[in-house]
Order: sequence, then structure tokens, then C-alpha cells
Amino acid sequence: MVMAVSVKLVLGSIAFGIFWVLAVFPAVPILPIGRTAGSLLGAMLMVVFRVITPDQAYDAIDLPILGLLFGTMVVSIYLERADMFKYLGQMLSWKSRGAKDLLCRICLVSAISSSLFTNDTTCVVLTEFVLKIARQHNLPPHPFLLALASSANIGSSATPIGNPQNLVIALESKISFGEFLLGIFSAMLVGVFVNALILLCMYWRLLSDQKDEEDAAQEVVAEEDVNSHQFSPATMSHVSLTSLEWSTKTEIVNIDSPAPNVNGSVGHVETLRNRIRSENELHGASSEGSEFPVDSKGTKDLTSELHTQRRDENQNLPSNRTASMDGLGDSFFMQSSEEKENPTAKWKKILWKTCVYLVTIGMLISLLMGLNMSWTAITAALTLVVLDFKDARPSLEKVSYSLLIFFCGMFITIDGFNKTGIPSTIWDLMEPYAKIDHASGIAVLAIVILLLSNVASNVPTVLLLGARVAASAAEISVREEKKAWLILAWVSTVAGNLSLLGSAANLIVCEQARRTQHIGYTLSFWRHIIFGLPSTFIVTAIGLTLIRP
Repeated sequence: MVMAVSVKLVLGSIAFGIFWVLAVFPAVPILPIGRTAGSLLGAMLMVVFRVITPDQAYDAIDLPILGLLFGTMVVSIYLERADMFKYLGQMLSWKSRGAKDLLCRICLVSAISSSLFTNDTTCVVLTEFVLKIARQHNLPPHPFLLALASSANIGSSATPIGNPQNLVIALESKISFGEFLLGIFSAMLVGVFVNALILLCMYWRLLSDQKDEEDAAQEVVAEEDVNSHQFSPATMSHVSLTSLEWSTKTEIVNIDSPAPNVNGSVGHVETLRNRIRSENELHGASSEGSEFPVDSKGTKDLTSELHTQRRDENQNLPSNRTASMDGLGDSFFMQSSEEKENPTAKWKKILWKTCVYLVTIGMLISLLMGLNMSWTAITAALTLVVLDFKDARPSLEKVSYSLLIFFCGMFITIDGFNKTGIPSTIWDLMEPYAKIDHASGIAVLAIVILLLSNVASNVPTVLLLGARVAASAAEISVREEKKAWLILAWVSTVAGNLSLLGSAANLIVCEQARRTQHIGYTLSFWRHIIFGLPSTFIVTAIGLTLIRP
């Protein structure tokens, strides 16, 4: 493609530059609007600057990719409701033989789960469970968090539904689900094994010690807390709770459930509670952008007054203790009787879970048979909605619509940037050295994909390079074209392990671990890159020799 006229080239580059900055640094101080708004801003600028027309912008949005992404997210939500990820988490601690065995289990379970339910979903639902198991066994958390994130990225490379860039590649290349799986599966399997081996070599001594020095003061999690862990969809947030803020929130929650008493003082408790809330709102309005302001002295005094009132109430309870205990006993007896007399609800739940699992298996079989991937996922999602037989709004609200909107803006922005001619010009200069019929050409191509994936993110890299790499390989043979798409899928996915910012799954693990109540842990950028650098290059190189088109 010939370079566009100078004005369009400059304006298109500016629009793409704004998109890139906000995609890589969503909280940049000069414009902290986030990735989703950043992609829409880039798309809007491409149209306003007349780099592309409005009709071209609409045509750039790939609806099959959005449909497949939406369908897989809905299926994952219902699988979570059916306790699939809870069972996967319990597999990690079942008859574990020590820290090294636990680390290998995390690598295996994370890889398998991410290949079927996307790497982001796997990291969202398993991070807190992995952290609790590590705390329960007095183990340092960071090797296990690294195992979870890195194995999720590697495992997701095996299927078109493992991650967003694979969705793009599968639909653009017309490679079927089965061919995609067979082409990368051996590389994924060996990659997970090598990745686990690198983790064991790097942290062998640390995993052999009974307690890590930096975590000596951390609270040990009881086994009951791990077994009773409840997964819930989580969203990444730039706001975190400090320990003092969390104590305040917990205290107010406890206040919100006052114990009934016979002296009619619940009204006084309600009055105090309202005063506390008013006090918090007053100080919240004066705080500088803090979502959860720390309690003021006045609030603490009100809380102390409330606790004093509670003690006065408790002094009057013994006279009525017998009647209260009798009522409690009757209530407990009635509840137990209802549970014994109503086994139907239990069986209905078991039947519903079985239906969810069968529908998911049916979706995977349909994908392996080569049916249309986006409509297969949408059909499975709507089947689960109908089988649930209740208002689907609570489940559909958990879908990451911001991700779908981000993709829409990104499609338009990338299409506009392609029309400037800059990507084609760069590829024309690099193409002679990146022919995939030679080992040196594959190495050059892999390095370019790896670096670009960490600079511009993996999905934009696939959109920018995919068609050009495939067209260059198609000049050699159809088989080489298919191999080029698979190499792009493998390298762009494993490249996410290079740094903490290389993959959304890494950021999810880091954020989820940091925000876990009472046992939070911060996975630092440097701690990640010390492991990620050797692991990424070694796993990528070994996998390239195992990809079979």
C-alpha cells in the first residue's frame, strides 16, 4: 500500500498514538479515561480526521469475533454458577504432597482451564483460591501466582477460544477449531511442562523452606476458609482499600444488622447508624477523590457510643435468654425439618448443573466438528439462559461489555492506521528477513511479534501483522500460510509472560491478589520480569519447533 497523503498520515498516526498510549497505560495522568474510552477516542478521531469514512468504520467492526467473545463469556458465567471453577480449585489442594506438587498442579489446572474458558476467566476465579492455599500452608505466594498467570497464558494458546487474539486469528484465517488445536497442542503441552520446570528451578530452595521470611508475619488461612471459598466475578479497579478503610467498612456492616432486644432500643441504634452514615458522607464529600474515605474522629465517637449502647442492651438480655433460646431452638428445628422434607430443591440444582456441563461439552464438540464458532457459542449461551428458567439480567450483567466496546473501537482504530500505509511500509522493509521457510526467518518474525506484543499489546499486533504475514507465507504454499497464522497465535500469546504489562491475565492476577481481604499480596513488576524473561524466550523457542500446520 502506498503511503497516504501527508495530512492523513500525520492525523492517522496521532489518533493511533492516542489509542496506543491509553491501551498500554490506561491511567496515564494527562488523560486517565481507561482502555475502553481510549479505544473509542481513537476510533472517533480516525473518523473526525477523515482517515476513514463512517461507513468504513462500521465495516471495520468484526461482528463474528464479538459474537464469539460474548458467547464464551456467557457460558463461563453459567459454568461459574454451576461451581465448575470451585471444583477446579479444590483439585489443587486434594491430597497435595507439598509445595512443589501444588505448583505443578496449578500449572496443569490453569493451562487446561484457560484453553477452554479463556485465560482471563481462569485468572479471575482462581487467583484468590491459590493465594489462600499458599497462606494456609505457610508458603510464599509469588511462585504460585506466577505459575497461575504464566500457565494460563500458555494454555490459552491451544484453542481459538482461549484468548481474544486467537479468536481473531481463527476467524481471519478460516482455520477450524480442530486444526487449530492439533497445530498448537503439542507446543502448549511441552510449554506448560517447561514453564513449570523453570519455576521449580528458580524457586526450589524457597519452596523447600517451611516459611518465607517476607511472609513470616502474615496470617495463616484456616483450611475451612479455603474449602468454603466462594468465587465471584471480579473487575479490575484502580481503587483499593487500606486496612483502616476495610475495618471501617466491616464495622459499619456489623452495625447494619443490630440484634433485636426487648427494650425497644433498636430505634436508637438506627439513629446512631444514620448519624454515622451522614458523617461518612460529609467527610467523603470533602475528600480529594477517595472512594472510601477514612473515618473521622467524630465517626469513631459515634461508633463507641453505639457499642456502649449495645453493652447496656446485653445486660438486659439474661432475663429473656430462656425465651430467646427456646425461640431459636424452634426456628432451628423448623429449618432442619424443611431441609429434610425438601430434597427436591437439591436434585433440581444437581440436574441444572448437569445440564450446564452437558451444554458446554456439546459446544466444544460442535466447535471440533467445524461448525460456525460464533453462532455455536451464542447458541450455547442462550440455551443456558433458557434452561436457567429465570430472569437472565443478573447473569448477563456480569458480561464484560467494556471489553466488547474496546474491541469495536480497536477494530476501527487499527483499520484507520492500516489505511495510512505505515504498517505496510514497515512490513515491506522487514519481509525479506522474515520468510518462514527458513529458521532464521522464523526467528526474526518471532522476535518482531514478541516485542510488538509487549509494546502495542497482542490483539493490536495480530490485527496489524496478521494479513501481511499470511500473505507473505501464502506466496510459498498454502501449508506455510496456515503455519504463519499458528506461529502468530503461539508467539503473541506466550509473549504475554514477558512482563507484568504483557497480558491482561497478568494484571488480573496481580490486582486480584492485592485486593484479597486480609491476606493480600503485591506481585511486583521486577519479581515478575525476573521469571518472565527467561521463561518467555525458552518456551517460545521450544514451541516454534513443535508447531505443525
